[in-house]
Parts: sequence; C-alpha cells; structure tokens
Amino acid sequence: MKAVISGYGKMGRMVEAVLAERGIECAGKSEDIRSFDKSLARECVCIDFSTPAAFRENWKFIAENFRAAVVGTTGWGDIRDEVSAYFEKCGTPMIWASNFSVGVNVFFAAADYVSSMLGKAGGYSPYILEMHHCHKLDAPSGTAKSLESIVNGNMGVKADVEAVRCGEIPGIHTVGFEGAVDRITLRHEAFSREGFARGAVDAALMTDGLSGVHEFKELLFKKIMR
Repeated sequence: MKAVISGYGKMGRMVEAVLAERGIECAGKSEDIRSFDKSLARECVCIDFSTPAAFRENWKFIAENFRAAVVGTTGWGDIRDEVSAYFEKCGTPMIWASNFSVGVNVFFAAADYVSSMLGKAGGYSPYILEMHHCHKLDAPSGTAKSLESIVNGNMGVKADVEAVRCGEIPGIHTVGFEGAVDRITLRHEAFSREGFARGAVDAALMTDGLSGVHEFKELLFKKIMR
C-alpha cells in the first residue's frame, strides 16, 4: 500500500510518523491535494486530515483520482450524503470517522449502551462537554456531534453540548447523565494525537479489497468482535 497525506499539519505529520513506523510508503504530502500527480494517485490511499473548507474543495478530486480515501477531517456532515454518493459513483472506497481513535470508538459504544438503558429507565438529562486545543476550527467537534446523535436518538431528548477551545488539549470528551439522586459520567481523554493517526492508518489498510463508503467504527467492531 502507498499513502498520500492531504493536509500536512500536526495530524498529517503524526500520520507520516505512523506510516514510517509500519513500513508503509508515503508517496506524498500536500496542502493542495488537487495538484497531486493523477497517475500516481490511482496507486494510493489518500489520508485526509485537512480543514473543513479544504475538504469541501477537494473531495471530488479525491473521489475521482485516488484508489481509496480515509477521511478524518470533520465539519462536512451537512454534505455527507452527497459526498458518499459521489464516492460510490466513482467506485472509490472511503472510510470516514469523526474520530479514528480505537478508544473513542469503544467510548461511542459505551455511550450508546448507557444512554439506551437510561432512555428506557427515564428520569435522566444528558449533557456533553468537549475540550480541544485552540487551533481546532470546528466547534462542537465531530466527535461531540457523533455522541450527541447517539444520546439524543436513544433518549428522545436534546443533550446540552458545550465546547471549550484552550491551549494544546489533544481532546477530552465527557458525556454526563444527570438524575435526581445520582449522576453517571463517561469520559475519554486523548494523551496525544497519536491514537487518531494510528486508527487512520489502520483504516487505510482496511481499504484493500473494500468497496463502498463506511464509517470506521463499523469496520472496527467487525474486526474486534470476531
């Protein structure tokens, strides 16, 4: 497998380090993926950790030219159906996630289970607090929005969601359930960006022989629940 990194910021550099550690060729890294050699692109998986604005400009080029795509950029959920349909039309497999950390995806499963149980029990009000570094452009985070969708769907109420942008926090997500006599709290804290990069490279390896568009957690759970 060959990989190309779209968006060569801190996450892109971390992905590059993980690729090197695993002996996977990085065939390029670019802040402007549309300038990448189209003939080489057909051999490569594009790993995108750019910006919401950049991805909105680049997704058609990626779908049309790369062998496969792994998209860790968030902030484009409003066009997800359009993007997914186009990747399907182009026959380009794509794996996307609001968060590629294995731990976060297990956290999603835990939030799903707890909110489902409390939704049936009744009497609890949910909230979500997410904290990230001051450079993160979208707020709330894609991870917080995923948690919100899970919780709201299970409990039939709208969770209060708050976002904090401060310093160099890699990412902290808390889901709380407030009752009259007690509180249940689930929390995930990333120590660095490394977990996101490792999950993205895992996803890139999953694209071999894959077809269609998939959320990372679906493929991850199939793998770990065997």
